[in-house]
Amino acid sequence: MAHTYEPNWESLKQYSAPPWFRDAKLGIFVHWGVYSVPAFGNEWYPRNMYREGTPEFAHHRATWGPQARFGYKDFIPLFRGERYDPAAWVALCQEAGARYIVPVAEHHDGFPMFASAHTPWNAAKMGPKRDIVTELGQAVRGAGLKFGVSSHRAFNWRYYRFGQGYDTDNPENVHLYGRPHAEDAPADDAFLADWFSRVQELVDRFDPDVLWFDFGWHQPEYDPFRPRVAAYYYNRAAERGYEPVLQYKDKFPDGAAVWDMERGKLDRIHPYYWQTDTSVSYKSWGYVHDDEFKSVTTLVHDLVDIVSKNGNLLLNVGPAPDGTIPEAAQERLRRLGQWLRVNGEAIYDTRHWETFGEGETTNVVGHLTERQNAPYTAQDIRFTTRGETLYATLLGWPQGEALVRSLGADSSLSGRIRQVTLLGDGRALAFKQDAAGLHVTLPERQPCEHAWVLKVE
Repeated sequence: MAHTYEPNWESLKQYSAPPWFRDAKLGIFVHWGVYSVPAFGNEWYPRNMYREGTPEFAHHRATWGPQARFGYKDFIPLFRGERYDPAAWVALCQEAGARYIVPVAEHHDGFPMFASAHTPWNAAKMGPKRDIVTELGQAVRGAGLKFGVSSHRAFNWRYYRFGQGYDTDNPENVHLYGRPHAEDAPADDAFLADWFSRVQELVDRFDPDVLWFDFGWHQPEYDPFRPRVAAYYYNRAAERGYEPVLQYKDKFPDGAAVWDMERGKLDRIHPYYWQTDTSVSYKSWGYVHDDEFKSVTTLVHDLVDIVSKNGNLLLNVGPAPDGTIPEAAQERLRRLGQWLRVNGEAIYDTRHWETFGEGETTNVVGHLTERQNAPYTAQDIRFTTRGETLYATLLGWPQGEALVRSLGADSSLSGRIRQVTLLGDGRALAFKQDAAGLHVTLPERQPCEHAWVLKVE
């Protein structure tokens, strides 16, 4: 019989991340919304375009005109999604090797991407005039993948500026921008009640395998709501027969849900299962014209490092206003999938080992730190395990011989290694153990790019 959760932390700490999530390792995040139309700066354009002194404010006036005449709402008719093809999105995600997909259901801008009962300002009634999230969910589950939704609405209260004579002050637009209020005022009871009801709508409507929350509900007025949300979600999942994953950034105790770190990694194995969310690019989560895309090697190394430390990677793409995923993003996802087709057995369904890895390259820890990390070298190795097999992933290609210092004659595997092979090659490799470590003679030809996996049996 499923456990019934009470809306308090003691009860909620009985939760644990389900096996399907621990096995999946890779998910795809999708930031698609009206903010893809201006395609400038990043997905925070709707906020910054009303803040004098920002590049977005100046760009908006020069490109679209004064904010009183052309506001954020006026981008909605230009957000058409005429080439949106959820089946194509899912096929690309499968090619990338993802096992779950999480679209943004509602971002800070207050424009739900589904037919929300709480506002007529949504993608089903305006813009594309399609229920984007529902259509994608049907395609995702039809392909046998897990489906989630993200809620960023909590920050909507503090997102827009009022009292400047712009269109945010017009009462006719209240269902998009919200009721005018002092910028730093805590969310009032009416907003909080509406927010909680919208969370319930997401749970009841989509039965999401993953329910992801952005940082906005870290504010004090949300304190009583966080355990209520978790209990509601977990209990509804139990009633409906699925295994839920609630993801948060802060203000939860360890073990009550799955901690998510934005654009950052850890320097150790986390005792509770966790996740990094980051994007295929650096500048924006949503579509912008001049984004800076990461190398495939960076994406592979992020995945390998995170999995070795008891985590998953949720990797974002930002589609263009017409619904197409930029070619640069598609290329990176496909090439990540190529690497996983060779080396996926060292990723999927694995668990962390007694140590995450070895090497001199360290990670800066914390949200929004990924730009500070140095690239890995041939001395950096990461471990995963499954049954009696240990996988040692080399994050650089050493010439001639790989030395795995953690597997020396004094290690827990001393004298127990039967065979060493290289994924993608398969031939038994010559090896020896001594005080320095495990020495493995490598073939001349590399079987793949980016990272190379020694399968130690």
